[in-house]
Parts: sequence; structure tokens; C-alpha cells
Amino acid sequence: MRISVSSDMDEPVAQALVAELRSRGHEVVTHGALRPGADPQWAVCSAAAAGDVADGSSEQAVVCCWTGTGASIAANKVPGVRAALCTDASTADGARRWNDANVLALSLRLTSEPLLKEILDAWFGGEASEDAEDRENVAHVERLDRARAGS
Repeated sequence: MRISVSSDMDEPVAQALVAELRSRGHEVVTHGALRPGADPQWAVCSAAAAGDVADGSSEQAVVCCWTGTGASIAANKVPGVRAALCTDASTADGARRWNDANVLALSLRLTSEPLLKEILDAWFGGEASEDAEDRENVAHVERLDRARAGS
């Protein structure tokens, strides 16, 4: 799977994220502080990684900043993106299952390497729910994207 990764800082957990994804056999596209010469601002690099998902050049993305909040906000401004800030494996599983999230947002401050692996296991192990109510909620979010794009 091709996964875009962004971080506004070249922190050890961001490097561990890239290494872990590659060790799992994923192709990683880097943005921000993880790519020499790229703009490291969280709003810029998070939107770039999320844009890769929206345009189909990456299947998913992981966006990081100190708290993860700014990265998730910026990513969610990209139409077609459903970014979820996950600080534990249960939240990651739920984000994939009930929200069909396609962008994972992580906190560089809170995420340890062992926790990172647990979150990634849950994220990649999760599948979107086929429950009608869950699918309707995701469809509603997609309609909001289209309405915003049309304004």
C-alpha cells in the first residue's frame, strides 16, 4: 500500500513511523520535515499528505504534529478526507470501522514507539463497517464535502 506521511518536526516517533510502515511492506511518501526542502509547517504538510489520498496517489496517509490536532484539522479541510486523531488502538479501530477514516493523525508528544505499533495494528487491521447506519453517516460526510466544494 502507498501511504503518505507528514510531520512538522523530525522527531524520533516520526522516524519510527516511517521505518515501521516500510518494515510492514508499505511504500512511504514523505512530506514536511521528513522530506528535505519541503515546507514543514503542519498546515502545509498535513494538507499535502491528505491531498495525496484525495487525488488517489496514496491509499492512506498519516499526519503528525506536536498534539496531532492541527494536523487532523488541516487534513480534514481536504475534500474526500476523513482524518481521525488517534491516541490509542481502540480509537484507531473505531475510526476505521465506524468512520471509514482514510487519514490517521498522531501526536508527536503522546505517541511512544510501542503505542505507535498498537495504533498501526488497529488502524490497518480495521475495515469499514457495512452497517447501514455507519455507511449513511460516512455518505453524509461525503455530501458535506461536495456541498463545501460547490460553494
